Amino acid sequence: MLAAKNPNPTLPRLSPPLLRGPSRRSLRPLTFPSPLKTRRGPSSLVVTNSSSSAAAEPRLQGQFRVDVLSESLPFIQKFRGKTIVVKYGGAAMKSEHLRASVVNDLVLLSCVGLRPVLVHGGGPEINSMLTLLGIRPEFIDGLRVTDAATMEVVSMVLVGSVNKDLVSLISQAGATAVGLSGLDGGLFTARPGPDAARLGFVGEVARVEPSVLRHLTDQGFIPVIASVSMDEKGQKYNINADTAAGELAAALGAEKLILLTDVPGILGQRDDPGSLVKEIDIKGVKRMVDEGKIAGGMIPKVNCCVRSLAQGVRTASIIDGRVPHSLLLEIMTDEGTGTMITG
Repeated sequence: MLAAKNPNPTLPRLSPPLLRGPSRRSLRPLTFPSPLKTRRGPSSLVVTNSSSSAAAEPRLQGQFRVDVLSESLPFIQKFRGKTIVVKYGGAAMKSEHLRASVVNDLVLLSCVGLRPVLVHGGGPEINSMLTLLGIRPEFIDGLRVTDAATMEVVSMVLVGSVNKDLVSLISQAGATAVGLSGLDGGLFTARPGPDAARLGFVGEVARVEPSVLRHLTDQGFIPVIASVSMDEKGQKYNINADTAAGELAAALGAEKLILLTDVPGILGQRDDPGSLVKEIDIKGVKRMVDEGKIAGGMIPKVNCCVRSLAQGVRTASIIDGRVPHSLLLEIMTDEGTGTMITG
């Protein structure tokens, strides 16, 4: 049973959405005492004002927690012991509130028996440091142009700063995290990308050695991985974090790959959030790319999803990291959030 007391007052208490499972039972209506009552939405619980008696509040809140935990059981059973690789970046890294939400979700998933692996980017932090040093950030087709000077900044920011900050936050939230990069334990070896003449030291993943990650997840640790690696000659490369997450998911035989982004998911009509594609297969993704509906920075995301699925990952999802607790919504509800890609 989850403790009622928040072990870390600096992070907001986790408030799970109303969970919907394959064996979902009807819940009796709940009337929350003042100042709370409930209005049920299509996939969440909305809290509004009420004037009920305050005396019943502890009992009703306790009943609510029990109902939520009971409804989560089918999802916990489905994913317990399974590896979930999460790529973390975008707005979810920039907002303190969203950052705490992601960290709490990871810790909760670990506590109920899942094996989360976090792969992170750090684009805004890299851009800030480059600007501070008088280096102008450049991108081509959503990929960072990385000369020698930029490569040093990327390594310094991702490995030395962002990675350690995330490890610290997870530890504060009650789990134990271990910070790594592709350089550690030969986790993944890089090779030059096909567009090295334009992009510089932007590499691809040539080989993955997942044994160190398996050892950590077997022991209940949460690996936190910066997407920096080197080739066999020792040259460092900037690896796109989406690509690194996809290759690690495939090597680990992950149940699910989840990419946190700054958009709702794959859109049928560009710039129209109402056209969100909830589920699509590989053929459908390729068709949308050919039609130009998937373009720009979304291309490397869908490519890494397709590649990971082709190598045995069960499902890959592109979800909106701007939505609080989007990880729990994706894993522990039938409807999910964002776009799920299947093989």
